[in-house]
Amino acid sequence: MSELNKRLSTSLILGLIFFFSFVNDIILIFVLLIIFFQLYFEFYSIIVKIFSKKKKSIIFFVLILILIYLLTFILCVAINFSDKQNNNFVVLSMIISICIASDVGGYLFGKIFKGKKLTKISPKKTYSGLVGAYSLSIFFSTLIFNNFFSLYYIIMFSIIVSTVSQSGDLFISYLKRKAKIKDTGKFLPGHGGLLDRLDGIIFSIPLGLTINFYI
Repeated sequence: MSELNKRLSTSLILGLIFFFSFVNDIILIFVLLIIFFQLYFEFYSIIVKIFSKKKKSIIFFVLILILIYLLTFILCVAINFSDKQNNNFVVLSMIISICIASDVGGYLFGKIFKGKKLTKISPKKTYSGLVGAYSLSIFFSTLIFNNFFSLYYIIMFSIIVSTVSQSGDLFISYLKRKAKIKDTGKFLPGHGGLLDRLDGIIFSIPLGLTINFYI
């Protein structure tokens, strides 16, 4: 099976899992538990490689911070996805769709238009991809959520969440470079580790929900 076919097959399976998690709370909890343990395992593998020559106390402290953050992330998703009557459910759905659109837009525009590299941290990132990430995020958010929020809110929220998502992607890319690895794991055939796919989402959801709470 080619790399592209692997990516497409894995994406289809992930889409089905997301759908069933959406309609069934038991499946949602089960999936979130898998996500939590897999993300922590991948973070653990990276941190140990990066701080291998440091004191164990530093590694322990960093891993505790990651554990707390991942628990916060999982609880945010569980609480707001289980209560579908809550406004935060719509916001959470919007955040996830922005992250996905941002990822797809960055990939497509970068492949099609190429252009100047954005940073040395991730050589595949380009300015054209940056434009694509923002453009598709705003476009799909407006298309899907225009009945829930004002156009101004959608545009500003999409820009903020897309920025955080892309920054999260770059941050994980930086950690991978420091750890001297290509992928965070082999959990998803054709995609690498789960952290490779959720790097933007795990940072965008807590921040996005916080921003919405105070607006």
